[in-house]
Amino acid sequence: MAMAMSDSGASRLRRQLESGGFEARLYVKQLSQQSDGDRDLQEHRQRIQALAEETAQNLKRNVYQNYRQFIETAREISYLESEMYQLSHLLTEQKSSLESIPLTLLPAAAAAGAAAASGGEEGVGGAGGRDHLRGQAGFFSTPGGASRDASGPGEEGKQRTLTTLLEKVEGCRHLLETPGQYLVYNGDLVEYDADHMAQLQRVHGFLMNDCLLVATWLPQRRGMYRYNALYSLDGLAVVNVKDNPPMKDMFKLLMFPESRIFQAENAKIKREWLEVLEETKRALSEKRRREQEEAAAPRGPPQVTSKATNPFEDDEEEEPAVPEVEEENVDLSMEWIQELPEDLDVCIAQRDFEGAVDLLDKLNHYLEDKPSPPPVKELRAKVEERVRQLTEVLVFELSPDRSLRGGPKATRRAVSQLIRLGQCTKACELFLRNRAAAVHTAIRQLRIEGATLLYIHKLCHVFFTSLLETAREFEIDFAGTDSGCYSAFVVWARSAMGMFVDAFSKQVFDSKESLSTAAECVKVAKEHCQQLGDIGLDLTFIIHALLVKDIQGALHSYKEIIIEATKHRNSEEMWRRMNLMTPEALGKLKEEMKSCGVSNFEQYTGDDCWVNLSYTVVAFTKQTMGFLEEALKLYFPELHMVLLESLVEIILVAVQHVDYSLRCEQDPEKKAFIRQNASFLYETVLPVVEKRFEEGVGKPAKQLQDLRNASRLIRVNPESTTSVV
Repeated sequence: MAMAMSDSGASRLRRQLESGGFEARLYVKQLSQQSDGDRDLQEHRQRIQALAEETAQNLKRNVYQNYRQFIETAREISYLESEMYQLSHLLTEQKSSLESIPLTLLPAAAAAGAAAASGGEEGVGGAGGRDHLRGQAGFFSTPGGASRDASGPGEEGKQRTLTTLLEKVEGCRHLLETPGQYLVYNGDLVEYDADHMAQLQRVHGFLMNDCLLVATWLPQRRGMYRYNALYSLDGLAVVNVKDNPPMKDMFKLLMFPESRIFQAENAKIKREWLEVLEETKRALSEKRRREQEEAAAPRGPPQVTSKATNPFEDDEEEEPAVPEVEEENVDLSMEWIQELPEDLDVCIAQRDFEGAVDLLDKLNHYLEDKPSPPPVKELRAKVEERVRQLTEVLVFELSPDRSLRGGPKATRRAVSQLIRLGQCTKACELFLRNRAAAVHTAIRQLRIEGATLLYIHKLCHVFFTSLLETAREFEIDFAGTDSGCYSAFVVWARSAMGMFVDAFSKQVFDSKESLSTAAECVKVAKEHCQQLGDIGLDLTFIIHALLVKDIQGALHSYKEIIIEATKHRNSEEMWRRMNLMTPEALGKLKEEMKSCGVSNFEQYTGDDCWVNLSYTVVAFTKQTMGFLEEALKLYFPELHMVLLESLVEIILVAVQHVDYSLRCEQDPEKKAFIRQNASFLYETVLPVVEKRFEEGVGKPAKQLQDLRNASRLIRVNPESTTSVV
């Protein structure tokens, strides 16, 4: 029964969550109002979690089932495609057989040639079918809209065919002036962008015996083309692009420093393009080699002087013939080398960066001690193009435009592969730029809370944790590399510290916080900065150098506040004893003076709740010692003179007031009270200030000693009207 109720409740909850008008906020509000307590909410939360897990399992099951169906469908398509290829091949053979039957019935070869010539002119003039050259007798047509020159016509026929074809291409009349040039193959292609694989334009390729002409379609003029580019076969490399839908039936042409990708109509035409390109390149290379050999051959037979007919020739003067060193051939016929460019393309497309770099390392190791004949140079040119593409992808992986989630470890994959490719400096620069953007984003996302100290705690935690993680990841990634990378990291750390100090100062110093709050914030920042010492990175001096100006301004501002407050109290000074009224207030004052370092304050207390000191002197003592304690929290060597001069200025205000009152007061009783306050100031307060300053700084202050020694004039000659200052 309980199980049935649970199932019905789960189904009702599922229907409620799947409804089109479901609103999470309204649902939670109603649930909170209807629940009896925390237990109901916990149970409801468990039901939602169970429903989420069930939904996730169903989703995984459906994805797996669809994936299996997709694989089976792809396999069936592959089988169907192979059968279609076989059927196309059979039809092509049947067509060739049927076309060869009338040729056997012709009475003479001359008549056959004349018929072929007339048929060629008629075929070129017509525009029927997808390829405008199919009716030409000097060509045999393929189902993909491509034509290949048959072996029947002679050189004159080939030249005439080329002339007729090129009349359909605007802007290439200069090609007709090249002697011995003829058409080998032509066909329609579609060009794609090499970087983004977006379709660009329809083109028509004309392969001559020494070059490749690419022409674009003219949509408004059917059967006409416009000249686009001409590439010599000597500097042209052809690369087969493996089928990886939607990248299908494609091949790439590499012409330093550019590359172009073309798509054929089907796999058969693509195979024909690849074969005829390679054959034509081989034929051209063989022709050039023969021409070079003929040019280097001697004009006449060499004159050989026989040793028998020259008895005066000395054997020792005879120079031995130097054998010709044949260039060592490098075996590039292995399957993994032949498929290396295509495998690199696949690895880059599938983001298998490690696999791509492993293939490059394997090739470099294989060719390490081998010569560089033309086939090796051609292979290296193909590989260099892939290396450039791989580097661009890795650079994009480390760009700040990518997601910055995952921390420094998320960059390790791209950085390590760039280092393996020999791009250590670029990897270092991109890694640090990525981490700078991550730190900047993390600081900007911090919410500015009402309490400054709370915000500073969060800011320090976020920044120094990121800096520590970046330093550890940097040490892992760039271990064993050039030491210059570590210098770059130190420069980056200083720049990042500047970013942190900007946010820190804007919140602490620009908002005019109290000196005690500023001191606590600086103390928190120093403590976090010292944690970097665990990895051998000390940036304390950098944070001191960046904060010194702001701290100087804060000390100067608070010093002025104390001086103004002291002068205001001095103007209202009546030189009367303090009456704290209650023992609790007196006890509190004793504790405050004890915390200030005045341990003998008991001797200045009288009967009941009286204190034998002026309110002005007591307030000055507490304020001065408070300023000193907070300033020592901010202290570092660059602030020594600033702090010392501020203390002297504050103390001089009180000293001058006491000295002036002592000289001007005529009432003996008040004069004795003033002298008692002066004694407290010189003999108790100033030594405590001097001692605490020396403890906080680590060395005594001569200016404070001189100021305290000046009090001897008052004790020696209290009736003198000469100023002690």
